[in-house]
Amino acid sequence: MSTETITVKGMTCDGCVNSVTKALKGVAGVQETNVDLAGAKATVTFDSSQTNVAALKEAVEEAGYDVE
Repeated sequence: MSTETITVKGMTCDGCVNSVTKALKGVAGVQETNVDLAGAKATVTFDSSQTNVAALKEAVEEAGYDVE
């Protein structure tokens, strides 16, 4: 398992947190997500044999948010 923290820009409410969480959990191999609205970040634990950081960032962007 790997853990990565992604900076997520554009989240303004709990609905945004739910959207980002749902997007990340939809990626194959993701085991756990913790999205922090105040810190503007998402910490993701995932199986690196099934996905990678680029795919995680793409999922967040497809949900309508910017990532660093």
